[in-house]
Amino acid sequence: MSAPAAAPLLTTPLNALHLELGARMVPFAGYSMPVQYPAGLMAEHLHTRAQAGLFDVSHMGQLRLIGPDAAAAFETLMPVDVIDLPVGKQRYGLLLNEAGGIIDDLMFLRVGPDEIFVIVNGACKVGDIAHIQAQIGQRCQVVPLPDQALLALQGPQAAAVLARLAPGAAQLVFMTGARLTIAGADCLVTRSGYTGEDGFEISVPAAQAEALARTLLAQPEVQPIGLGARNSLRLEAGLCLYGNDLDVTTTPVEAGLNWAMQKVRRSGGARAGGFIGADVVLAQLDNPASLTRQRVALIAQERVPVREPAVLENLDGQHIGHVTSGLLSPTLNQPIALAYVQPDYAALGTELFAIVRGKPVPMVVVPTPFVPTRYYRG
Repeated sequence: MSAPAAAPLLTTPLNALHLELGARMVPFAGYSMPVQYPAGLMAEHLHTRAQAGLFDVSHMGQLRLIGPDAAAAFETLMPVDVIDLPVGKQRYGLLLNEAGGIIDDLMFLRVGPDEIFVIVNGACKVGDIAHIQAQIGQRCQVVPLPDQALLALQGPQAAAVLARLAPGAAQLVFMTGARLTIAGADCLVTRSGYTGEDGFEISVPAAQAEALARTLLAQPEVQPIGLGARNSLRLEAGLCLYGNDLDVTTTPVEAGLNWAMQKVRRSGGARAGGFIGADVVLAQLDNPASLTRQRVALIAQERVPVREPAVLENLDGQHIGHVTSGLLSPTLNQPIALAYVQPDYAALGTELFAIVRGKPVPMVVVPTPFVPTRYYRG
């Protein structure tokens, strides 16, 4: 019997524009996506750091949770404070399984008293929406938004560009959002992103996405940016990639995401526990010594690119962990990586070795971000 044919790749509403711009397209999360344009990954990365880059992230999943019980219901799925999030504010969240493992990481915006807008990862969106529907669909409406595209405008000039087209954008600060009209398109805009730079994510009706993208690209500061530079930018910012640095076997505590779990949801908090996986996560928070691995950031002492899934060894040649994301940082011109190691090797300044083509490359545990972030906090 012949192998079943692979499902045809989906395309985003900007597919024709990517081809017109000369993008090199690759399969990603079931979609045909631009990995880079003719300028190349390095130029795109540095342009985003210096001016403004436009990313098509329409493969991501978008949904609305609607109803007076939506916030309390959503809070049962995550170790995150949803109830107290004010209207217009955005927060990072983590969907967990019963073992405390991360089903997905996501962003959510309190649009109104009875409405939450959620963005989940593209590769996880079908499973995420089914999970949310199954768990809380009786308590609130779970409304997928397949007819919305998602654009990200990122970089130090992003605010000037967007304010030119939608003056209200200047009022937003990091991790806030609002409905804005941009070049005639009705958009839901958040001041956030995945690059470490100031910037915006723009949810726009699919039918209006290409016109909006062309308007943004017509601004002198803006260039199109592919998935390749999106990955190098997020790694320099020390941000996790789901499927690499986070997965269903990894807990938020192992991943070093304690900051994403507000005090109100932790032991002793007013709404402690009550979320899926709480027994495991709260026990790890209360007893960090119980961890068997921790996520760390590493910088290489030689200019040898270290990529996932390189094995990590201690000074005695014993296996102590592995790299989950790694590349040569375009900004620093040094190899950087995220990795999981045994807790004894997680302290800042610890020296260890990555094994690359059979040879040890010396690396040191460092704080993140690798490149300072420039979020606009007002």
